[in-house]
Amino acid sequence: MHVLILGAAGMIGRKLTTAIVKNGGLNGKEVDTLTLVDVIAPPAPEGFSGQVNAYAANIAEPATAQRAVTARPDVIFHLAAIVSGDAEANLEKGYTINLDGTRLLFDAVRLEHERSFYCPRVVFTSSIAVYGTPFPDVIDDDFALTPLTSYGAQKAMSELMLADYSRRGIMDGIGLRLPTICVRPGKPNLAASGFFSGIIREPLSGLEAILPVADTVRHWFASPRAAVGFLIHAAGIDLAPLSARRSLILPGQSVTVAEQIEALRRIAGDKAVSLIRRQPDEKIATIVNGWAKAFAPRRAEALGFVADKSFDEIIQVYIEDDMPKG
Repeated sequence: MHVLILGAAGMIGRKLTTAIVKNGGLNGKEVDTLTLVDVIAPPAPEGFSGQVNAYAANIAEPATAQRAVTARPDVIFHLAAIVSGDAEANLEKGYTINLDGTRLLFDAVRLEHERSFYCPRVVFTSSIAVYGTPFPDVIDDDFALTPLTSYGAQKAMSELMLADYSRRGIMDGIGLRLPTICVRPGKPNLAASGFFSGIIREPLSGLEAILPVADTVRHWFASPRAAVGFLIHAAGIDLAPLSARRSLILPGQSVTVAEQIEALRRIAGDKAVSLIRRQPDEKIATIVNGWAKAFAPRRAEALGFVADKSFDEIIQVYIEDDMPKG
């Protein structure tokens, strides 16, 4: 099996690559070729005995998708995107990468399909940002997409194209509306949601963290480990039950900032919590207040998608998988 990962140098892309190598394949099938693409060259995975093609390329350039798809990968993981805060601050950049880059990829698949009936499994990372207010208390699978950010709009439009191309038999696609991934390792990025990880990650390392929103803010979370599990599961399941509705809300944990902080207190004590400094940011608060808070992901659960069982578990996953040792 040949697996293509676009966005392979990112946090989830690297973890996905590692999981495929560690598992010896993908959902019980041997992977003999990995193609890893990102704007910076992804690292070649250690311990992989098959062929690795790892290179730097921009998904917004037509040649990138053409080069990757001409090799006819069996499974395509499309993770490449710029994050929410960057997409909101830089309108043209957001549409160029998140929408045009996706369109170029899907059209490259279409052209290969027209030549040789090629039809790969395409796993696309969407986002809960496709939803917008006013919200019910809990969003179910039938709630309309009304994004209130450019990032959410870009993801929603890409979902529609994924569904249309899957309907036409060009690809066998599935869109995953990922929860906010927390706790993200490494340095903060430009995501508007970055503080959700920061108020856990930094205090665990003895560093101050900025909290720009109220303690009452509620959001939907899953760990990086759960996110990789979602991707791997999506690559192997029968998608016939999805019919024309190819994108799914995924399981997660709905907790408030206050509940995050109490989970941190249970695991690391009052000293860690004391490192959180409240510094309101109206711009971030406005973006976050336009995001959904709780979901009922029944379709995904029926298909076997599983997430973390508590926010305490999400913190423990970070400590086990990503927290710097010593």
